[in-house]
Amino acid sequence: MIAKVQIARQQLGMVEDDYRQILMDQTGKLSLKDCSDPQIARVLDVMKSKGFKALPGKKVASHPMALKARALWISLYHLGAVHNSSEHALEAFAKRQLGCDKLQWARQSDAFRLIEALKSMATRGGWQQHCRVTGKPFNPTELQASLCAAILIKLKDAHVVPSDWALHDAAWKLCGIENVKTSPWTASDYELLAKALGDKLRAHGKDNGGRNG
Repeated sequence: MIAKVQIARQQLGMVEDDYRQILMDQTGKLSLKDCSDPQIARVLDVMKSKGFKALPGKKVASHPMALKARALWISLYHLGAVHNSSEHALEAFAKRQLGCDKLQWARQSDAFRLIEALKSMATRGGWQQHCRVTGKPFNPTELQASLCAAILIKLKDAHVVPSDWALHDAAWKLCGIENVKTSPWTASDYELLAKALGDKLRAHGKDNGGRNG
């Protein structure tokens, strides 16, 4: 259902502000990951009322490998490592990696090949996914924070923001995201910031010229 909402956004050409307003109006949340199925269904109903039409017979892969691959693909889009965040682009990439026409038909035993290919793209794009000291993989919150940090470096290199800015500076001064909270930031908070930073990176034409997608 989350994937269907993303497809609807792309089909409607919906800008970020309009999408977030629908999300808040229908669910009171800022991230689909925090929503229940009935709440997501309400968001879809609104998008259908605006003209979204699901393609007949089009099934979006929803097994664990596909969900992880899709999350990585969208993150790579924010990072500027791929130019197209659509399901079609991900399917085309997965086909090259797995030799399978449809991601939903892929064997789960082949998952590591696709996921590792996406992680390699992340590393080349400057997205650190392991602790430099312990070598352990980041947890979801650390991973999203690291993604935001990688995008911020690109913005600094492109002279879009001052070189001494920290993430909290970019969140408020560049993206208008309130960052004063009584509780620590969650993975969803950083995910929202990564999307906003990625939008700024693309708006300035400063992605890394990735060829995929």
